[in-house]
Amino acid sequence: MISIRNIALLFAASAVYGGYGLANAQVPAPTAATAVPQYGSNISLEQARHAISAAIAEARRINVPMAVAVVDTSGNLVAYEKMDNTQNASILVSQNKAVSAAMYRRPTKAFQDALAAGNVGLRILTLPHVNAVEGGIPLVQGGLIVGAIGASGGSPDQDSVVATGGAAAMGR
Repeated sequence: MISIRNIALLFAASAVYGGYGLANAQVPAPTAATAVPQYGSNISLEQARHAISAAIAEARRINVPMAVAVVDTSGNLVAYEKMDNTQNASILVSQNKAVSAAMYRRPTKAFQDALAAGNVGLRILTLPHVNAVEGGIPLVQGGLIVGAIGASGGSPDQDSVVATGGAAAMGR
């Protein structure tokens, strides 16, 4: 059935997808310095627990109760921990941040910055599984992404500090 709404959606989709090719044509090809990290083997449970322990230690250091999730390269939950007195919303938010970082191979801060910039950055609102709040970071081992960590419970800056603490533990 054709309706005004369907016609409007068709025009909107045409505008988005029609302009997509032109926008991509202007983007330079990635160089070795800007290449997106590739996926490696999935993170082990032991590695995930190690990253979470370091993140929770960081949360205690800044005195903010946090929920911390670690996912594999496909965004499947590997390990999770929630400190006492963490807000309930942080349970899903931490997992969503980790999924976003793993599936798109970049920190969620990149989405936060793109959204804040507006204009073409608003396109991220149409992408599935994107969390545009700082606090999700890919976990890297040997230069390859093995999963991601997400933290939630404080401000975006505090969440990022906690997630970064967990990500840094991957090298130890």
